Amino acid sequence: MIRNARFLRWAIGKRFTTVNPSPVSASSQWNAGNVTQPGNGIATCALKSLSVMQGAGVQQNGVFSVSSRQIHTKGERELVEFLAEEIVAEKKASPSPSLPSSLSGFSISCNKADVELTKSSEREKVTISFNVNHTVDMDGEEAESTENKPEFSAMKSRPQFEVDIVRGGTTLSFTCSYLPGEAQEGEYNDVFGIDEVTIYQGEWNDKVYAVAGDVLDGYLYDLLMNFLEEKGVSNEFAEKMSEFASAYEHAKYVELLEAISKFTVEKK
Repeated sequence: MIRNARFLRWAIGKRFTTVNPSPVSASSQWNAGNVTQPGNGIATCALKSLSVMQGAGVQQNGVFSVSSRQIHTKGERELVEFLAEEIVAEKKASPSPSLPSSLSGFSISCNKADVELTKSSEREKVTISFNVNHTVDMDGEEAESTENKPEFSAMKSRPQFEVDIVRGGTTLSFTCSYLPGEAQEGEYNDVFGIDEVTIYQGEWNDKVYAVAGDVLDGYLYDLLMNFLEEKGVSNEFAEKMSEFASAYEHAKYVELLEAISKFTVEKK
C-alpha cells in the first residue's frame, strides 16, 4: 500500500512522484467505503464521506495550493499539502473499490473500527467479531527498492477475532488469531489458531472460566478446529475475512486522512 511510501517520500527530498498525476477537483468527495448492494441483501458497511480538501486547490501541474486565509502556520500548510496528495494516492491504491455486504453466507455489519459477521439457523447463531485497529502488518518480506523505483510488500489486516456460537441461552466462545508464516508446498498449515475457549450462560463476565488453546489436548484441539470449520470458519474463510479486513481498514485509514485534512483547514 502507498502508506508505506510516505516516509520515503520525504526522506529522498520529495522526489517521489506519481506517474501521470491527474488533476483532482478540490470540491470532489470520495466515499472511502462505498458498499455494493447485491440483489440478495442490503449493504451495511457504508462509510461517511468527507471532502478531500476544504479550501485547497490542485493545480494542473499536480502542485497543491492552499488558501493562506485558512492556513495559519507553516506546519499546517505542509500537513494539508501532503494530505491532499496522500489521499489521492491512497484512493488509487485501494485494494477494493467497494466492500461486500456478506461473506460466505455471513452478513456483515460495521460500526467504526468494529466489524461483525453473523449467520443464523433454526438451531443456532454464529457471530464473528473483530476490530481493525492496529491489525495491519507486512505481507511477507519487504521487497527490494531503489531511490527511483521504490517497492513495498502488501499490507494485510489479520485481526484477532471472536467466534460465538449461541444456542438458546448458552454461548460456546472461541478467541482466535492468525498464525504467522505461509503454508509450504505439499504441506497443510492452519491459517489461524485457537487462543482460548470458554462456555457460559447468559452474558459473559470475568468469573467465567476459560482455557488457553495451547494447553488443550492435541486431539481435542483438532476436533474443535474441525467443529469451527463445520460452522463456516475454515482456513479458506479466514483468508477471505483477512482480505475484507484489509480493504475495510484501508477505507478507514483514508477516512482518517480526510478528517485530519478537514480539521486542519476549517475555520478557527
